[in-house]
Amino acid sequence: MKFAPNPIAIPQRQRRFLSAVTAVLTCSFICPILGEIIENKPAVAQFSAYCQFSKEQVNEKEDLRRAALSGKPESQQAYFSALNKHAREIAECRQKNWPQTQAVWLRLYPCDVRAGELDRVLDKVVNKGYNQVYIEVFYDGQVLLPVADNPTTWPSVLRNRGYEKSDLLENAIAKGKQRGLKVYAWLFTMNFGYTYAQREDRQQALAKNGQNQTTLTVVQDGGINDDFAEVPGNQAFVDPYSPQARQDYSLLVNQVLKRRPQGMLFDYIRYLRGVGPASVVTKVKDLWIYGPASQQVLLQRANNQQGRDLIQRYLTKGFINVSDVQAVVKQYPTEKEPLWQGRIPQPIATPTPTPTPPPKKANSRGLTAAKVPDNGKPNVPNPTPKPTPTPKLPDTGTLQKDLWKLSVAHAVQGVLEFLGMAIQPAQRMGIPVGAVFFPNGNQTINLGGFDSRLQPWDRFAASVEFHAMSYGNCGDVSCIVPQVQRTVSLAPPGAKIIPAIAGDWGKSLKNRPSLEVQMQAIRSATPQINAVSHFSFGWQEPEDERARQTCRL
Repeated sequence: MKFAPNPIAIPQRQRRFLSAVTAVLTCSFICPILGEIIENKPAVAQFSAYCQFSKEQVNEKEDLRRAALSGKPESQQAYFSALNKHAREIAECRQKNWPQTQAVWLRLYPCDVRAGELDRVLDKVVNKGYNQVYIEVFYDGQVLLPVADNPTTWPSVLRNRGYEKSDLLENAIAKGKQRGLKVYAWLFTMNFGYTYAQREDRQQALAKNGQNQTTLTVVQDGGINDDFAEVPGNQAFVDPYSPQARQDYSLLVNQVLKRRPQGMLFDYIRYLRGVGPASVVTKVKDLWIYGPASQQVLLQRANNQQGRDLIQRYLTKGFINVSDVQAVVKQYPTEKEPLWQGRIPQPIATPTPTPTPPPKKANSRGLTAAKVPDNGKPNVPNPTPKPTPTPKLPDTGTLQKDLWKLSVAHAVQGVLEFLGMAIQPAQRMGIPVGAVFFPNGNQTINLGGFDSRLQPWDRFAASVEFHAMSYGNCGDVSCIVPQVQRTVSLAPPGAKIIPAIAGDWGKSLKNRPSLEVQMQAIRSATPQINAVSHFSFGWQEPEDERARQTCRL
């Protein structure tokens, strides 16, 4: 461990005197020299504390962009030169300033296909000091792939006639690289969207709870959740054990990888976030494990027939009682007790049979000669048979607790396996992958309850980037910094942690302080963090976002 040397104590009055002398002496020798250098040095980039370009630089580049739309080679060359210059300057600034990685989340719209529009949007990203951009390529049941090259289950974002071959994702990646931006593809994961849930041939792939509800049919607040930017009507979660869902998603991932993004981010690696009391799961029928594939895998976790039968009864009824235990023990008498993965059987005490009392001694006065049978042998009475002890049943309460633990672990394992399947193709290609999660999504609630999202991010592999959505909205940083600290404390050793914070530059937004205030607090509390992302471009540029979203081609 390294320790910084202790500063030498200097009285305040003496410090003021020394500072004044130093300033005078320094300027007397250096100021004339600096004057000559400043007069002759070339212009250098002018940045704010977070590598943001000055208004003059922004306007100059925008003028060059507009001129380049004319198609004149000299105008285009001037614009490209400005892009290259800004790319170099941003790279240098980010290397010298905290954080070294500053990213923003961005959604593209059909109108971004217009000439010069992607350039304008990505120029704004660079102007704000970002060196990474996370482009949403799968969201709300649609994909950022061209109609002419979209073999996936989902419709394309850009479906307008005449633009069938226009590839917004491929163009965005190329234009991002031109500006020195690392472009990540950002995808929803277990949330497949409304369009998927409407397909008759995909109903068996949807996640279901014990009331046979999907995440679309369960009663939820229908409004947009400003805390998390979620729209319930578009949240159609799948059963992570469904082979069909895995096949559909694998095809999507591979199509995105054909465009060679510089990273991939996987969001919605969890189940539905319930509202009110439904935000906590406390019983098996609350869990999204009632899809056919999930039930089949859960039953396969039984280690004997008693265990399988009891799991089925637990799923069907939502509980078990003594009668259930007696029934399975009676049906499979050769098995000692119900067993399944992870269950360690407790020793069951066999009751000691009541001993047979010894025969009473006969009174000598009543003693008579024993009757001798015809065969001449004495008549010896047969001994009383010992009663067969009834085996003690396993404790029903313990079995019920064990079944609850098994069911929750099964739900969690489905999330982990689905993420593992999703990231594998990118990792084989050496492309960085990241997992997006809520720091509180893996919490236990009270006794035996769990956050309904069941997001086991603390069990993600250290090779995955940890993008912790630290979106607390209590008016200050007191509910934001603890989320980052919790991530640091629970993430596996060596994991790269990149907190995602929400808001805008220079002002409070939606009950959150400015991005600068949040970043300063995070840096102070967790100095090991050197990468931060901001949700989102649309929150910083609401009018621009609205215009791009509502325009018509």
